[in-house]
Amino acid sequence: MEIIKARILLAEDEPNLSSLLQEYLQLKGYRVELANDGVEGIELFKKNEFDLCLLDVMMPRKDGFTLAKEIREIDKEAPIIFLTAKSLKDDKIEGFNLGADDYITKPFSMEELSARIQAVLRRTQGENETDEEFYSFGQFHFDFNNQILTHGKKQEKLTTKESQLLRLLCKNQNKVLERDIALNRIWGNDSYFTARSMDVFITKLRKYLKPDPDIQIINIHGTGYKLIVRS
Repeated sequence: MEIIKARILLAEDEPNLSSLLQEYLQLKGYRVELANDGVEGIELFKKNEFDLCLLDVMMPRKDGFTLAKEIREIDKEAPIIFLTAKSLKDDKIEGFNLGADDYITKPFSMEELSARIQAVLRRTQGENETDEEFYSFGQFHFDFNNQILTHGKKQEKLTTKESQLLRLLCKNQNKVLERDIALNRIWGNDSYFTARSMDVFITKLRKYLKPDPDIQIINIHGTGYKLIVRS
């Protein structure tokens, strides 16, 4: 997998910014198709295969959220990053509910954009290359489809939320799982109530994983959680 050869759909209606972004991303090695609004964006998506979509939220004729919905009807797994001047929580929640992989508020640095693109591509392309439904870590085996965590001869039947959270931790093994990403993907929002709810599920997962001393879920203050698996 060579991330720099990824093909990107860029939908941005502001001419100066769109040209700047396209030029920068091309210099980084990406292949970039530019759409000036959502209508052009969906037409390009129908005609081409893209590894990632960068969608401005506020566009004429068809906004980024509407474009994302139409993209999802064609390809449920297409990675999407929203670019927007909006920073309201409701807008971010709507974006994540549409299946967005990330959400960048303007103004942003090109370095930040590049880092986020690479992070999304690493995650999503890695998912396409491996079995997403079965995980082995330490002394445990986790069957996501059947929601069963196995340790030796003992099997633990997990709830749906426990399974979703453990899968995210497994996908980010030995890396930080950002709290907001987990909350929005599993619960659909990052309110105080759901954050407290996730803390309860983390406590339950720690209890299930306690038999293996080489496995630990740690808090990363102000950021999220990390599933530590010592080899």
